[in-house]
Amino acid sequence: ADDYLVKPFDLEELSARIRAAIRRGARQATAVLRHGRIELDPAAKQVRRDGEPVVLTAREFAVLHALMLHGQQTLSRSQLEDVLYGWGEEVESNAVEVHIHHLRRKLGRDLIRTVRGLGYALAPPP
Repeated sequence: ADDYLVKPFDLEELSARIRAAIRRGARQATAVLRHGRIELDPAAKQVRRDGEPVVLTAREFAVLHALMLHGQQTLSRSQLEDVLYGWGEEVESNAVEVHIHHLRRKLGRDLIRTVRGLGYALAPPP
């Protein structure tokens, strides 16, 4: 913990401090993530497959980044929605599934596995 808030506090102040903490954490995680033939550079917002650049939308990048940060751990649909959408943003019913479909099309069908009833995870590297 690097912050403290005394009660009673304003919810806007709490939200601002949470966003600042997330930004600080994002700045520290600049190492290139690798999974099999896929490389993700969070600082440059670039993805490569077999050394070739792959163009992803911002939300596709966010989903892939979250999955790569968690390795082969399963992330639920709601966890991925939290990554994709801020507070108060409306979430479309199948948004996560659409982004997963696009990632599979661009990066390979076997990269992301569906864990029935639980969510999505990266498949073990070949």
